[in-house]
Amino acid sequence: MSSSRRKCKYSSDLFCYICGIYILKKQKRNITDFVKETYAEYFGFKMEKLDKSWVPNKVCKSCVESLRLWKKGERSGLDFGIPMIWMEPKNHVDDCYFCVVDAKGFNRNQTWRYPDLQSTKCPVLHSETLPRPVYVSKVIRMPSETMMLPNSQESKQSTSGSEWEGETSTPKLFSQNELSDLIRDLNLSKQESELLASRLKEKNLLAPTVTITTYRTRESELLQFFDENEGLVYCTDIAKLLLDMGLKEYKPTEWRLFIDSCKRSLKCVLLHNGNKFASIPIAHSTKLKEEYENVKLVLEKIKYSEHQWPICVDLKMVNFLLGQQSGYTKYPCFLCMWDSRAKQLHWEQDVWPARNSLTVGKANVIREPLVNRDKIILPPLHIKLGMIKQFVKALDKEGDCFKYICRKFPKLSMEKLKGGIFDGPQIRQLIKDADFIKVMTVPESEAWESFVLVVENFLGNHKAPNYEEIVQNMLTNFQTLGANMSIKLHYLRNHLDKFPDNLGNYSEEQGERFHQDLKVMEERYQGRWDCHMMADYCWSLKRDCPRKNYKRKALKRHFMEI
Repeated sequence: MSSSRRKCKYSSDLFCYICGIYILKKQKRNITDFVKETYAEYFGFKMEKLDKSWVPNKVCKSCVESLRLWKKGERSGLDFGIPMIWMEPKNHVDDCYFCVVDAKGFNRNQTWRYPDLQSTKCPVLHSETLPRPVYVSKVIRMPSETMMLPNSQESKQSTSGSEWEGETSTPKLFSQNELSDLIRDLNLSKQESELLASRLKEKNLLAPTVTITTYRTRESELLQFFDENEGLVYCTDIAKLLLDMGLKEYKPTEWRLFIDSCKRSLKCVLLHNGNKFASIPIAHSTKLKEEYENVKLVLEKIKYSEHQWPICVDLKMVNFLLGQQSGYTKYPCFLCMWDSRAKQLHWEQDVWPARNSLTVGKANVIREPLVNRDKIILPPLHIKLGMIKQFVKALDKEGDCFKYICRKFPKLSMEKLKGGIFDGPQIRQLIKDADFIKVMTVPESEAWESFVLVVENFLGNHKAPNYEEIVQNMLTNFQTLGANMSIKLHYLRNHLDKFPDNLGNYSEEQGERFHQDLKVMEERYQGRWDCHMMADYCWSLKRDCPRKNYKRKALKRHFMEI
């Protein structure tokens, strides 16, 4: 908060977290585990930010009892389908909920009015588009005695989808490789692996040759492939690492390089073309930032000049790789001399002069390129994000379509909503929402429908024969809607032939998901992000037994070809 020294007029705990109403002393209740659990079941998301001073830590008796009776099936629930959404206020004058409200003389018979602020989003009442949820009790059915008899006819029918393997009750003991595969599928840490192995050992479910303590140093075999220098952990021999992890043959042309950073670290990842195999990290640093010199260091350490993988990264990283100036530059395109500032020509001029070379000092090129620009793959995911951004920015902010988006994503800030900043899962939610198009005007619906066609018939695994017509139709509808021509729309308009045949096989979306996959390992190795963490993560991707041996398989990708 900008004026944090000043205190609020009322304490945040005088208000209900769920409905925002001022709570009388007799009506005040604590937020218990029951309230948190039932809140998540009713609204579909958890209580958050309870540790913040600008978020209430109390609830009113009315909300608690309504949720309690709803869970018992005796009441239909609360009157609203979206609760009060709390965000950090910017000031105490006109954006602080606890300062703006006037609770003087408030009593339980008083009609409450919610103040409309940027830092709070008031509850939204149930409607046809926001129906009341129905609680479904979780009933665990125990198998009957006949189901437990392996030789009975009922047993054979009831266990057809289970893990029953034969007609004998003799347990099949876990071998070392089978136990390791189970630990990988469950994504267990070293300590949890030892605990699981110890419990199985007590029940005599492990083969005599199984060693429990081997999981303390399980990554030791892969440590030889990693080294650390200048704050960067990197793979010294990528080909041998992949072969050791179970790949039969390593071909650089079958892989693509992904480089990106998050708040915690800079990552360099190998993605398989077609996404058949798991993503494997080959460089990681929590000290290096996303800068030209650091990217140059990463490429040198992983010996990119020897492998020459295709590269699929976001456009910001493309600037670093090709030595271009970042930000709002005049010539941001690395394929032609498209003038980003000549807005009056964007929708009229179809052909722009080709960029013959990347010469330092000319056309916004400020450094020597680090890679050949022919190796750059245009990023489908970020182009899709750019398309939805221009669509939302062109909407009437007072219209029904934009208001529907605000109700659809109540936890997004107004700045992100107005800027059209969404991620992949949120875009998929809008595409699947059949009611979204009903609130649009004719130009908005035409632009949206053409956007969906491009996503489904060009930017994914399916490429329609008439994809050029589909893309051109979308651009025409975007122009009618009043959308601006961004660099990402420019690539669709002027460089459609530069996209691969199957964008799903070359998308950077798999690399973006890798951030979430590695996050668990980073938290596990908190404060010691070194070679051991990288080797341990690679160990979790190996496979010691063919997957066809298991009836119920994990969804994790691996490196063993069957």
